[in-house]
Amino acid sequence: MIRLAVLDMAGTTVRDDGVVEGAFVAALEAMGVARGTPRMDASLAYVRETMGASKITVFRHLFDDDGRAAEANQRFEAAFAAAIARGDVEPLPGAEAALAELRGAGVRVCLTTGFSADTQRRLIAGLGWAERVDLALAPGPGVRGRPYPDLILQAVMRLEIDALSEVAVAGDTANDLLAGSRAGARVVAGVLTGAHDRAALEAAPHTHILGSIAELPAVLRSIS
Repeated sequence: MIRLAVLDMAGTTVRDDGVVEGAFVAALEAMGVARGTPRMDASLAYVRETMGASKITVFRHLFDDDGRAAEANQRFEAAFAAAIARGDVEPLPGAEAALAELRGAGVRVCLTTGFSADTQRRLIAGLGWAERVDLALAPGPGVRGRPYPDLILQAVMRLEIDALSEVAVAGDTANDLLAGSRAGARVVAGVLTGAHDRAALEAAPHTHILGSIAELPAVLRSIS
């Protein structure tokens, strides 16, 4: 049976409504990239294409300079933290019920993100989810973000899961699905509540496409 669900946050369990892209715009503007310019348009196109990836990795591509990339990432994190403080992020419909149902069925839950660990902690605290999940992981030294499988494999080790056939992964981007597939998870589910549409998710390796995370517990029951 499935013993671990590794779930993305923004766009999968947490409503985005443009908050993440807005934080990217704020960071880019602070770095001197003006709205309406070809560079801003190209930058946002890349941001949308790579949603789900580690944010510092995205900024390293956009600026090709570690110092400026780090500054841009700090500005992004500050803009997103301000959105959390304003209450601009909230659970997606059915997300909290899904978390409760999964854990009630004996499935451990790990939340993963492309944000920094500090921002992830703020987000979880703002949602009041500290007691609703078993583990939360973010990219960091020695742990690459999506589309690499590192976060999933870290969750397997930290939560002492015996086999990758006991793992389900769910996310709203192609990078989430690539990470799940590369990790060898039994279930790799795309959800249609976030950054990437059905066509983009179906083009990535997957086992299921779900309307929302609320459908995941039933999927896991059907294969357990």
